[in-house]
Amino acid sequence: MKSTAESSSGMGMGSPAGSSPLASVGRTARLAAISAVTNYKPSNPPMNFMETPTQNLFCANVFHKREMKERLPKNVYKSVIKTIEEGTKLDPETADVVAAAMKDWAMEKGATHYAHVFYPLTGFTAEKHDSFFTPTGEGTAIAEFSGSQLIQGEPDGSSFPTGGIRQTFEARGYTIWDVTSPAYILENDNGTTLCIPTAFVSWTGEALDKKTPVLRSMQALNKHAQRILKLFGHSDGALVSSTAGPEQEYFLIDRNFFFARPDLINAGRTLFGAKPPKGQEFDDHYFGAIPERVLAFMFEVERELFKLGIPVKTRHNEVAPGQYEIAPIFESANIATDHQQMMMLTLRKVAEKYGMSCLTHEKPFAGVNGSGKHVNWSLGSKSQGNLLDPGDTPHENAQFLVFCAAVIRAVHKYQGLLRSVVASASNDHRLGANEAPPAIISIFLGDQLTDVFEQIKAGGANSSIPRGTLTVGVDTLPPLPKDAGDRNRTSPFAFTGNRFEFRAVGSNQSIAGPLVAMNTIVAESLDYCATKLEEATGGDPAKLNESLQKLLTQIVAEHGSIIFNGDGYSEAWHKEAAERGLLNLKTTADALPALKEPAVEELFKKYEVLSPRELESRLEIYLEQYCKSVQVEANLSLEIARTMIFPAVVRYQNELASTCANLKFLGYEFDTDTLDKITTLVKGLQDSSTALENILKSHSGTDLQAEAEFIRDTVIPAMDAIRVYADELENLVADDLWPLPTYQEMLFIR
Repeated sequence: MKSTAESSSGMGMGSPAGSSPLASVGRTARLAAISAVTNYKPSNPPMNFMETPTQNLFCANVFHKREMKERLPKNVYKSVIKTIEEGTKLDPETADVVAAAMKDWAMEKGATHYAHVFYPLTGFTAEKHDSFFTPTGEGTAIAEFSGSQLIQGEPDGSSFPTGGIRQTFEARGYTIWDVTSPAYILENDNGTTLCIPTAFVSWTGEALDKKTPVLRSMQALNKHAQRILKLFGHSDGALVSSTAGPEQEYFLIDRNFFFARPDLINAGRTLFGAKPPKGQEFDDHYFGAIPERVLAFMFEVERELFKLGIPVKTRHNEVAPGQYEIAPIFESANIATDHQQMMMLTLRKVAEKYGMSCLTHEKPFAGVNGSGKHVNWSLGSKSQGNLLDPGDTPHENAQFLVFCAAVIRAVHKYQGLLRSVVASASNDHRLGANEAPPAIISIFLGDQLTDVFEQIKAGGANSSIPRGTLTVGVDTLPPLPKDAGDRNRTSPFAFTGNRFEFRAVGSNQSIAGPLVAMNTIVAESLDYCATKLEEATGGDPAKLNESLQKLLTQIVAEHGSIIFNGDGYSEAWHKEAAERGLLNLKTTADALPALKEPAVEELFKKYEVLSPRELESRLEIYLEQYCKSVQVEANLSLEIARTMIFPAVVRYQNELASTCANLKFLGYEFDTDTLDKITTLVKGLQDSSTALENILKSHSGTDLQAEAEFIRDTVIPAMDAIRVYADELENLVADDLWPLPTYQEMLFIR
């Protein structure tokens, strides 16, 4: 790596208040940051994990079922549980009783305020805090929290992205208590707050958030899954819910490096940075020993998440240096969505305590593996269990085959929609690269299921490839049960044993959009299958098997082209996919128009998930977010190139020129190749910066789609041109003059 500066006292996280490594005179911010990192001392005492074992913390800060059972009258408790578990409407009269019990519980936990927590179309979490306490007029205050306050809040409905649903002068919006997602306590060193997960809608009742469409899509999925189950003789009505388990990838870098990089502060990714001499090519970071500082951070993250009832299960080093993963077990999709937002907030908050910054951008470092959020998706009910569990002999599991075929049909029919819901300026840097699924949506089924569906297509399935046993030839190692098929990390939508894994979701995204899409397209497909089977059988169970064979054969014949078990990274697949008629929507500007296709509009309208106006608003918001994100990056590129890189390079250029002149005066020969190269690169840096500036100044557009295409085709290439010159200069300029922390420093210094 570039050389570390000499150590200096008072540079660590435990340094006295007011001292700053970035204030050092005569040194670059980068070198000061390196010094601070190498002198890092934890400022917080270690946790006493033996005092309160982690297993005792689960749901400690959640108003969960056990807490409700102890505090609510039996009839009220049963009413609430019926709503949660069966999807029935909540009796409004029970709200006052629940509110009183919730307030008492929260105040016992030290809460003074309550907050309606909602998820606007920014993709982030929003909160509106109100105090429990109301002055009496007699010099005292009483704590109040009514059912109406629990059920409804009123944030500004026009100050969040609405896509035209609300104008600036139309301010009213409502938050509505989501009974199915438990309330929880948000802890702070100075107090606690009762947090109530809510939906967020406009005064007209239109969804302004991520949660409301998730709940609507789950309702549609349950309705049509019940019809399939009824055909198989299951009429208990147990709620069928989609479930999700999102794997969160992220990077950790020291905060001193973070604050020395304006691009990381403002854009979440590095806009400049030469490839380090050593990257991830040795595969030595993946599943390697976790660094002590990072492991301490992970322990605290897990304890905080356990308090919130988030069932985290897995932690490990990821492929890239400085990259890690945390994954929970399955939960109801709605709760998993809320928990995922809480997880990202917790990762960022706890990282600060350990002097680090958590980066969830999809591609914070060019040329280094990016981060995804693989969303494992399934559906099931209390009585039937996981409906995507094939069992040992899937060819005999007709019920599973119907649900699996419905997913195959849904993904093929709505591949453009699935691509659009993972589209963003940041995810464009990841999708299609050689560490992420391609932009082509396809399904990996594995050997066993592919064989079963091929048999169905040929006339009927009579066998399943057995799981078998793995023997490794070492007597002391026991034989292992072997899965009937391999896994495929290059597939964007892969079957992984008893669920589908949507691997194309970006690490910084809310999982709500992908879940809404998956729930709704599968609901449509189940509706199609149920209708076909109901018509074919006429209510006669004896006709079911024959009808199933015809339906499954038809689906495989019409939609089997979406199944691909090979290497999704290969150029050959791009050619083959085109021949199959599959879409290859490489960028956000290519993908988002899928949201305005008539079939997509009809889909969401028919299943009452998004009205045409709500869908149109989302298209407008996502296009605007894409354009604004890249515009911020473009402005940052100009600022950093001109105010940080150019001055440093000119100083070095002057030093070299002065040295050349002095040596020439003294009669020595001096190789000017480096000076000539730097001079050429400096001119290229200036010219490319001017070109980008002129592009930004001269262009103005009102059509968002045209603006997105202009940014894709013109602005981004102009930014990339500046980077080429800057990154080459990084490898030539003297180390003590280079202003930005380098990749090798950020990724390897802990």
